[in-house]
Amino acid sequence: MLRTPAGRRRLDILEWLKDPVAHFPDQGHADPVEDGVTADAVAGKLGLSLEAAETHLALLVNIGLLRTKRIGPCVHYRRDEMRIAEVARMFEKGW
Repeated sequence: MLRTPAGRRRLDILEWLKDPVAHFPDQGHADPVEDGVTADAVAGKLGLSLEAAETHLALLVNIGLLRTKRIGPCVHYRRDEMRIAEVARMFEKGW
């Protein structure tokens, strides 16, 4: 999943979400660290359509690397640090 050309984009998303304040514009209505960022913000950063960004985000949510939070009509995405650490440990053990 992360070794495909699309996987590079997913790795970029995970990297940007480590420090969302540095990588995404102020969303005004939500704290990017506590609440996450919207799919629109991710799409803009990737230079992709909203639908393409949502596909990448959904995959990362489905495997547990991102968490979602609905604020009004928008879904916000942030890293699940515990799950990311768990996956990293699996790779370190030779999985």
